[in-house]
Amino acid sequence: MPKAAISKLGCALLGLLQQKPSSGYDLRKIFSTTAMTTYSDSPGAIYPALQRLQQHGLIRGSIESGTGLRRRQVFRLTAQGTAELRKWIARPVLRADVIRGLDEVMLRFAFSEQAVGPSASVRILQSLQAELASYIPDLHAQLSAGKATMPTSGRLALESGIKGYECLLRWTRNALGAYALKKIAPIKHDRPNRARRKQDRPKNDRPERKK
Repeated sequence: MPKAAISKLGCALLGLLQQKPSSGYDLRKIFSTTAMTTYSDSPGAIYPALQRLQQHGLIRGSIESGTGLRRRQVFRLTAQGTAELRKWIARPVLRADVIRGLDEVMLRFAFSEQAVGPSASVRILQSLQAELASYIPDLHAQLSAGKATMPTSGRLALESGIKGYECLLRWTRNALGAYALKKIAPIKHDRPNRARRKQDRPKNDRPERKK
């Protein structure tokens, strides 16, 4: 029997548990108080999702002492869960993701650096940049072809979508620039340090000048 696909909520739970082992209550609190409010914090959504992940061997729960006499079940990723999380993050960004799944792309990007490393974050950005750069001209072509016959509301809606994608493309390029700066920063700061080390060398270690 083929293994069922992990839901987007399941992937979000794997990403959060990779950052920190948590109880169901802790995870519900994250979904209700952070920017992840797009996910339901209902016990009817969170606990069945955790149970499915545990049945697939992606997480394991253990009973631990809480505050006072209260005991709680804390969930952690298994090695298989970590592998599944990294596999999900490493997927290339496709045209379908740009059209219908940008929220999941951003979720993968948000977890990528801690779960896999900065190189995974850069790969997602590069893949997203390539798809946006390919898709935006197609949208402009659609706008040009249908502009004369479109109702004003339809034209403005399409223009809004195009501007949104163009804004995202600019952000993607800026984000890649931020990672590029992180990579070259140690090289830039290394030269002055070498110069200071040379100047700080004791005088008796320096070669004597010929008189």
